Amino acid sequence: MSWVTSLARPEIVALKSFEPAAWEPAVTRLNANELPWRASADESLAGLNRYPDPQARALIGRLSEVYGVAPESLLVCRGSDEAIDLLVRAFCRSGQDAVMICPPTYGLYTLAAGIQGAHVVSVPLAAGEGFALDARAVLERSTAEVKLVFLCSPNNPTGNLLSESAILQVTDALAQRVIVVVDEAYIEFSHRESLAVHVARRPQLAVLRTLSKAHGLAGARLGTLIADPEVIRLLRKIIAPYAVPQLIVEAVTTLLSPLHLRTLQRRIAQVRAERARVQEVLAKAAGVTAVLPSEANFLLARFRDPAFSLARTVAAGIRIRDVRGYLGLSDALRISIGTPEENDRLLGVWS
Repeated sequence: MSWVTSLARPEIVALKSFEPAAWEPAVTRLNANELPWRASADESLAGLNRYPDPQARALIGRLSEVYGVAPESLLVCRGSDEAIDLLVRAFCRSGQDAVMICPPTYGLYTLAAGIQGAHVVSVPLAAGEGFALDARAVLERSTAEVKLVFLCSPNNPTGNLLSESAILQVTDALAQRVIVVVDEAYIEFSHRESLAVHVARRPQLAVLRTLSKAHGLAGARLGTLIADPEVIRLLRKIIAPYAVPQLIVEAVTTLLSPLHLRTLQRRIAQVRAERARVQEVLAKAAGVTAVLPSEANFLLARFRDPAFSLARTVAAGIRIRDVRGYLGLSDALRISIGTPEENDRLLGVWS
């Protein structure tokens, strides 16, 4: 028995995968109960009357080039959120196992655990150290029931990168006991390379990537899990058949062109420049007590009267994120970086 099968839920390991109809577009397809004619307005390449490739091989091949990892280490999902849900369902037995989170952080880790009936072990980030990862506390709290450790870097909603050395320290210390899942939804906006380069040598490490943020494809709902091939094979047992629609496969495969990637770099540079500008101006605004350094496409600001400051943005027709319910952030609001014009409008509210 491998470490993955020993860690996963036994019933998932024993589960027989659903076998979709073979995807062979060059042959006459009478094996999938599809309608043989296209809809009148269907202009897709493959035809929406046909089921898409269940493995999304063309898209995975392109993403493997973009992320610099082997195709067998990729699972394409409907957003990173689906990958989070799949991991919890595959590795956590209801009422017995647990996931670890480091608040304040992305709320879906807790939600996915609750849906599955898994416990949540909370190890707060060190607020006094810029919301740094407390590696010692993570290791001390990693009991036998903990199967997944979720680390968000850059962290949402604080915007800071977690220490790479601390993440790898935790990953190495928990080898074959826990899967450490690093959520890198905002990594393109930072000045650090993805930790995905370590997955091949550290099979207990998994990395989440998304096209929703820097790539500007939030509406496509396309996320990727980068993990050991055995983990990927296990999750394929429980992901929905034909998870990625044909239109998304075609559109995203085309969009991830060299031209798009060059434009991506320009957009990232623009966001970084605007992030720095907004941070500098916002820090001087009336009622603002602090603006946290950020490596993401948003800023976290603290206010003397956050409710009043929030109300002013609402009155101006602007929406920012109320994060006062997060641990240690009772005075904080999260602000996404918009266009220069949008950012000027926001700053004008508090000038």
